[in-house]
Amino acid sequence: MPTPEPTTDQLLALYERMLLIRRMEERLRADAAAGNLPGAVHLYIGQEAIATGVCARLRDSDMITSTHRGHGHFLAKGGDPRAMMAEIWGKRTGICKGMGGSMHVADFSKGILGANGIVGGGFAIATGAALAAKLLHDTRVAVAFFGDGAANQGVFMESLNVSSLWKLPLVLVCEHNQFCEFTPSANVTSGEIADRARAFKIPTTVIDGNDVVAVWQAAGEAVERARSGEGPSFIEARTYRIQGHLEAEALFLAGGKYRDEAEIEEWRKRDPLDRTRARLVAAGIAAGDLQALDSRIRRTVEEAVKFAEESAEADPELAFDLMFAQG
Repeated sequence: MPTPEPTTDQLLALYERMLLIRRMEERLRADAAAGNLPGAVHLYIGQEAIATGVCARLRDSDMITSTHRGHGHFLAKGGDPRAMMAEIWGKRTGICKGMGGSMHVADFSKGILGANGIVGGGFAIATGAALAAKLLHDTRVAVAFFGDGAANQGVFMESLNVSSLWKLPLVLVCEHNQFCEFTPSANVTSGEIADRARAFKIPTTVIDGNDVVAVWQAAGEAVERARSGEGPSFIEARTYRIQGHLEAEALFLAGGKYRDEAEIEEWRKRDPLDRTRARLVAAGIAAGDLQALDSRIRRTVEEAVKFAEESAEADPELAFDLMFAQG
């Protein structure tokens, strides 16, 4: 039986979440350019459909692991925009009290087990979370988001093997955004990434990661399979990283280039927000209503920034409490 498409209300909710991610990232891009942020940021612009489509299929109790490009995953799973922005600004009101920063946002109450600055660092965490869910005989599902570069880490194979062998409730989501930092994927990755999952007899699908409906449908099938005890699934979502590896990459490249503007502009034509907006208009949603939604989200972003700016700086002494057990 074909997987049904989302209703208009569901599609509108998906669009709203994608728009929140986009507007938050755009503000961070501006603040990074202005030198306002205390550290580097790796933005999710262009990939919003993947986190949104997958997390829309999850419960708060379900668990996700994220990457250094993790703001989108955090927001898609229901993370607080104010707490995220404060964390990136290094403030005490941040989701990790300002001690984690952009690459380490986490909220266990939402099942967000953490973004991770280590490439491939989320594989073992998500696999362990899935194993815990199975041992506890509950219906929770774990999702590991990762990039195509992380698929070259050895722990990826270990996670595929264990999750398949033990039929763990795990969904592996590869965000194939065409680049491993500053290197085109074709230069460092041999063969098809999806074939690696197929070798372990894991149900696998390759989708257009800029189509939120395709992501929502594939994720729905994978999450249901995991929740019903049928084991792991693998989704490879083809997308593109519109921004650089990080916002300060010009300093690293020293005038060098690893892609051209024509390629970026070609992918802009496949923008997931534009495609979803067109679907909504075709479904009868008024353009004025979508504009009002955008205005409301922009206010949410500005409130988050104001909250971060007005919050107290992180307390360096917290490092002792957070890193060491107290007697």
